[in-house]
Formats: sequence, C-alpha cells, structure tokens
Amino acid sequence: MSRIVHVVGTGTIGEPLIGLLCHLKDQLGIDEVTFNKRSPNLIDRSKVKTLLDRGAKLSTAKETISGFEKIGIRPSFVTSDAIERSSVVIDCTPSGAGLTNKEEYYQSASGVKGFVAQGSEFGFGKMYARGINDDALIPGEDRYLHVVSCNTHNLAAIIKTMALGNGSLPNNLVSADFVCMRRANDVSQDSGFAPSPQVGKHGDDQFGTHHARDAYHLFQTQNLEFPQLFSSAVKLNSQYMHTLRFRLEVKEPTTVEKLLGLVKENDRLALTYKKSANQVFSFGRDHGFFGRILNQTVIPHETLSVVDGTQITGFCFTPQDGNSLLSSVASTCWLLDPEGYEENLQALKPWFFEEV
Repeated sequence: MSRIVHVVGTGTIGEPLIGLLCHLKDQLGIDEVTFNKRSPNLIDRSKVKTLLDRGAKLSTAKETISGFEKIGIRPSFVTSDAIERSSVVIDCTPSGAGLTNKEEYYQSASGVKGFVAQGSEFGFGKMYARGINDDALIPGEDRYLHVVSCNTHNLAAIIKTMALGNGSLPNNLVSADFVCMRRANDVSQDSGFAPSPQVGKHGDDQFGTHHARDAYHLFQTQNLEFPQLFSSAVKLNSQYMHTLRFRLEVKEPTTVEKLLGLVKENDRLALTYKKSANQVFSFGRDHGFFGRILNQTVIPHETLSVVDGTQITGFCFTPQDGNSLLSSVASTCWLLDPEGYEENLQALKPWFFEEV
C-alpha cells in the first residue's frame, strides 16, 4: 500500500511542511505528498505552482475546481477523495477548523491510519510534542494526534530539560511560571499586526493561558501531574519570534553549569550568545529549512540565573513553526511506522543546531 501524506492548508505551517515532506519523502518513507487548498486566487498561485513543482499534488472542493483551472492550475483530486486515499492527514487549517474537519471528513475515513492537527485544536486527540512524550504514543490506539502550539512546545521543553533533568527527575518540579511574549503576526501575514504591546487575559482560572494548560495535559499523557504550571501572554509589536521568560522552582539544588550540561545533552535545544529575536530569526532565515530552525527552543545562556540553588530564571526564543514542523513530521512518521520512525527522523538532523 502506498504511503500517502495529505496536508490540509497552505499557511505558515502548511506551506513549509508540504515542502519539507516533498524534499525528504524518500528518507521519511513517504511515497506521495498531496495537499488541499480551499480558495483559488492569483496571490497564492505562485505558491501553489512551486509546491506542485516540488512534486506535491493538489486537491480542492468540487465547487472550486473551475476556479483553479481559470488561473492555470489543474487539481488532481477532490477534497474528500484526497483524504480517503491518504495514509496520514495533517490538518494545518486555522484555529478550530481541524475539529470541524474531523467531524465532517476524518471520522468517516476509516482507511486512513491517522490524523494530526495543529496548535489550538484542544480535544482533537492525544497531545504530542516531539521529545516530550513519544513514549506515551500507543500503536493501533492513537489515531488522532494533536501537535501542541509552538510556545507550549517551548515551555514543555524547558520543564523537561531543566526541571525534570531530561526526564530523570520526574518529581523535581515545585512550580513553573511563564510569560509568553508573542510576535504580532508572521512576516507572511498582512493582518493582525499590533501597533503596541497588548496584554492577554488569564482565561483559565488554574493555568492562566492555554500554554500552561496544554503543557499540563501534555505531561498527563505520561502520568505526570503538574497542576502548579501558570502562563501569561503579551503580544509585542514585532514580526520576528516569540520570546519566553521562565521561572522554575525545583527541589534538587542545581547550578547554571548543570543546567547548561542538561541542555547540551538534548540535541533538540540550542544555545546562543545572541540576545535579540531579529538575530536568531535571521540565523533561521539563512540556515534553516524554508527559513525554519527545527529546534524546540533557543536559549541565550547568559540570561540563565539560579538563586538559592532552586530558583531558575531565564529567557528563550521560540522557533515558531519550526518545533511544530518537527512534531508534525515526527507524528506522521510514527503513524506510518511506529517501529522505525526514529531512524527515518534522522533526515531532519541538518536543521537542528547546537548553537545558533
């Protein structure tokens, strides 16, 4: 049976994901890449044509086929058919649409091995972040996976590495507080820019924002209970990168040197001497895949501080899209081949950096 991966959406995650899957499909054990785009328009025609040139095949709804043909693009499949013939479907549509698609298309597609949704799709399936809870995935049972948001990736990676000793100290965390300083919008987006910093509300009585809430549920998949997580969010008037300020309290005394050693043990975390988002973003633009660093987080190590041995404070940058791309590819490879996916994922190593 052919291993076909279908990506729904061509936005800030979907577009580079399609390109990445096409570029590495042989190494990842994929036979064919297809993607769905809902709206035909001249602005996106060049993007779609480039993805087609990379070897991907287009699907759309029956009613929009003629619209694509009018702008010189011939879709290969109708949306429902493209889903039905796939091995894995990755939903990269805007917030909430994945749950709608699950009800409309996915639940009836019994021949598909699994479905992956992105970001703000709470309730879609088992939460997943590469390197955080791979051991919680159950072959034959976990058919719906929810790749958590980029900032949730970041804070979960910080917790697991610094507070839990890369997993060796599961009961070491006392509390964790995070401030997510979010970029206003992506450099590819014209709308949504913030003219000045905008603080977000604490909509969750226990966790503050969804970032800590989602991290709590992510660790729950490993039977780890961290109700003492809390996060806040502020949107900055920048298009470069999200920045995270963290404060962890742990039981076992530690030092900055020990923390740096833990970070270096984890090849999904990167250290840097850079202290500005634009410099880290520029490094990704110049050296990443489609401009993306695939590390979970980038830590300016000179910002790390330990007070009284148990109070850890620091800053880090979120390679938004990058860590989500990593987990999307990892979950796809796992659904295709739970036994051999680790080996296939080594194809991504060139875009992990020890130092940025």
